[in-house]
Amino acid sequence: MASGGDDLQSPKKRKHDAVGKPKSLAKGGDDGKKRKRPSDANVARGGGGGEVKKQPVTAKEKRLAAKEMAESRKKKRKQNYSLEKELTVLWEKMRCHSVSKGERSKLVSEALHKMDGKYLEITGSHVTARVLQTCVKWCSQSERDAIFEALQPDLLILSRKKYAVFLVKKLIKLATKKQFEWFISTLHGCVAKLLRHTIGASVVDCAYQRATQPQKRRVLLELYSTELQLFTDLTAQKTHSLLETISNLGLQKSSVLQYMTTVIHPILEKGIVEYPIVHTALLEYFTIADKTSASDVIRQLIPLLTQGSSIIDGDEPSAPELQNKMKAKKKRLPEPLLVQIMNTREGLKIGISCLKHGSVKDRKKIIKSLKGHIMKLALSDYGCILLISILSIVDDTKLVTKVVIQELAKHLKQLIFDKNGRRPLLQLLHPLCSSYLPPADLACLNYRVPSLISKDEAPESTTEVITENRVDVATNKEQDGSEGMHSANDSKKDPLQRRKELLMKSELAEALIQTCVENVGELLRTNFGKDVLQEIAVGGKDSVLEGMTDRIHSLHNAIASDAARPKTEDTEHAFDNYHSSRVIRKLVLESPAFAAILWKEALEGKCETWADGHSSKVAAAFLESSDSKVRKLAEPELKPLIDRGILKIPDHKAMGK
Repeated sequence: MASGGDDLQSPKKRKHDAVGKPKSLAKGGDDGKKRKRPSDANVARGGGGGEVKKQPVTAKEKRLAAKEMAESRKKKRKQNYSLEKELTVLWEKMRCHSVSKGERSKLVSEALHKMDGKYLEITGSHVTARVLQTCVKWCSQSERDAIFEALQPDLLILSRKKYAVFLVKKLIKLATKKQFEWFISTLHGCVAKLLRHTIGASVVDCAYQRATQPQKRRVLLELYSTELQLFTDLTAQKTHSLLETISNLGLQKSSVLQYMTTVIHPILEKGIVEYPIVHTALLEYFTIADKTSASDVIRQLIPLLTQGSSIIDGDEPSAPELQNKMKAKKKRLPEPLLVQIMNTREGLKIGISCLKHGSVKDRKKIIKSLKGHIMKLALSDYGCILLISILSIVDDTKLVTKVVIQELAKHLKQLIFDKNGRRPLLQLLHPLCSSYLPPADLACLNYRVPSLISKDEAPESTTEVITENRVDVATNKEQDGSEGMHSANDSKKDPLQRRKELLMKSELAEALIQTCVENVGELLRTNFGKDVLQEIAVGGKDSVLEGMTDRIHSLHNAIASDAARPKTEDTEHAFDNYHSSRVIRKLVLESPAFAAILWKEALEGKCETWADGHSSKVAAAFLESSDSKVRKLAEPELKPLIDRGILKIPDHKAMGK
């Protein structure tokens, strides 16, 4: 037992024995020298002898070494790395504007030859996907057909990929009628699913915008009911309206509403509201929605439209991950979505419905979101109608003045001469005038969600709601409508009081008159500028410019002074010009004060000179005036001209015909 004690020592004894030994021996080493590690270069070569690789010393050598290391890693990681580099070189050449068509065709054919058989792999890379997209743009039709045929089975899958989606949209835009019809048929049963996808929704919208009216109906009807997906024969109807579809096919309104709710709410939750197909679906949803459902949708829409859309990178996240991913990768757009959707009539109706049916706080939020974008809206076809709606509805004139009026006042000359820009100004001077707003625009201004119409407005708006909720309404048909039938009671403040506050308190009227005085000659002779000049010169509708008589008098003098100038070859005289002669004639008929000034400045003793051509309408207007003083002023000189047959009173009925 004693002999075994040397082998089985206690831990304390072993530690005590190791104290007196050298450090290297205590660790188990056989000498006191430090052990050397083999160099990294030798290890890379497998150890042993051989030449040691020279380590980079200078900054340039380090950069080259790092570049080589990155290249070697990419080759291991990317299967088609060499092909990608070759395609990039070709792409840089083919996309130059200076390259000839023949040379570009050769480069495109060479690139397609290298990619042949690998199209699906190539679409997954952000580099090669762009090369293929450029090739699709510039290649021949036969080459494009080959690409479409190769990718045909996987187009719906590629529609959800963040790099391949642009290639799919390019193929849709350039597809033949037969190919496009095939793609529309493949969307059957997948429209709602793709619209809920942040990337795939753009593909559906791209196809929807190119589609014909029957194809659009086929796409939209899938969002209405499961029956319309299962039985394709039901979609072969001519009507586009959801209400007519329900009536003609005998569908249950409650089941359609329930199904559309399950389709629309996920779209709104993900913020995918910038596409016209979504706007159309929402407008159709409003036609059958009850008050609670419609209010919920508008409540969800307003934050999305005022804050901008979110761009989410990568594939579609799962529901629990969505909020975190949106917070991490949400990019604020340079302008709110409300400004972006003002390129279609459906988008305009969505904006107006949010403005009309939102709360006071919602209206303030909408107006504040438009700060800095007022001029862009004012100069666009549908954005100016949204501004008109704001000027006609919102009671907070201080906020409207601060955000809207002050920005308009900085660019008055540009606005007055612009077809769309003048409309918000004319709305304040002469609201809802059919001479300045087409019937389709007036109908948009009067649009309301049917279930959210108050009882007082319901009898007046029943007919308008039915016609306005049809998506395929013919907007180009001319209608004769009086101004009174377009009035809207969407606010508590008196409309005349609101107009006076926006024009007078903001000093916009003063700036308008000054701009007109400074540019009177040019305004008289232009088709669009003359309307603002005329409305200001007569004091606006309902004498909205009351209290600015002296400033309007100075404008009358400026117009009369321009008309009193002698004829020159450089500039067409105001009486001879088509536009200015008609404006001056209207002012003579509507403003006795102006007629008196014009007679003394430009016509007294010279009527025989202006008794022919366009100018004869101006002279004859003095005899047509409803004011007896104006008629007595001109009768002594004009009646002899009529008796001699020199001046003729125009037949307005014949002119109208």
